[in-house]
Amino acid sequence: MRDAFSGTFRDTFKVSILPFSALIFGIFLLMLLVYFANSIQIFQKEGIEIYTTNKWIASEDPEKEFYGVLAAIYGSIYSSVIAVVIALPLSISFAVFVIDYAPSKLKEWFIIATDIMAGLPTIIYGIWGAFVLVPFLKDFVMYPIYNHLSFIPFFSFEPLSGYSFLSAGVLLGIMVTPFASSIIREAYRMIPFKYREAVFSIGATRYEATKILLSYIKPAIVAGVILAFGRAIGETVAVSLVVGNTFNIHPSLFAPGYTISSLIANQFGNAFIYEYMVSALFAAGLSLFFVGLAVNLLGMYILRRRVHE
Repeated sequence: MRDAFSGTFRDTFKVSILPFSALIFGIFLLMLLVYFANSIQIFQKEGIEIYTTNKWIASEDPEKEFYGVLAAIYGSIYSSVIAVVIALPLSISFAVFVIDYAPSKLKEWFIIATDIMAGLPTIIYGIWGAFVLVPFLKDFVMYPIYNHLSFIPFFSFEPLSGYSFLSAGVLLGIMVTPFASSIIREAYRMIPFKYREAVFSIGATRYEATKILLSYIKPAIVAGVILAFGRAIGETVAVSLVVGNTFNIHPSLFAPGYTISSLIANQFGNAFIYEYMVSALFAAGLSLFFVGLAVNLLGMYILRRRVHE
């Protein structure tokens, strides 16, 4: 009797939450449809060249208009990769420090501080980045490296202004670290205590124990990377203040550039003056969607491989 009632309740509960799941999925499809519908105009005019060319010509004559967002796509991916490279070791180190090494009285204060950082408006990061971070990086990081290692392509662009892919990547790395660290920290905290005891019982040092325990939470680390990348590639205001906003494809970390988000933010205000610019910006947003989708699919693939190992 109890089993029958439990099964009925479970089925009723599943049916009751189905409309909410369908609503979320419907909103997602509707957003995608809106982007596709508004991108058709530029696809009909330029085709795939919207994504394969680095040219931005705004003209009152529709025949002369031409928009290519390759530089913005490049800048979005480049700056986000820099951000993840910076944020990942910071997030893992912070998680290990808070759980294993920080004094018990200070643990919660560290966690509160990172939560506050995660909740700060991005404009605060942007202003700080433009007036503090960029000058610091220019004078104490970029120019010293450029003066000695400019023969390396990654450091070959003279940092005249300091607004660059590196500045954007460092700022994004600082911004996304609280998000990634929260996932990694909680996963590391949830490792059963018996596993810790087992590691130390075989004579492992604290460093060796940390390496073994971190291997236990690889799925959480992958999830943190995906969250950090998604947060970084979609950031708008802060990045637009430090990236340089230049249609530029250059391997150097010190070169200015553009991101899709900053391009949309900077151009959308006057886009309605032109025949095709609004459609081009929607197409740029569509590319951002597919980049994020590709990263998430890659993360899911890695997680599934990890589960089946």
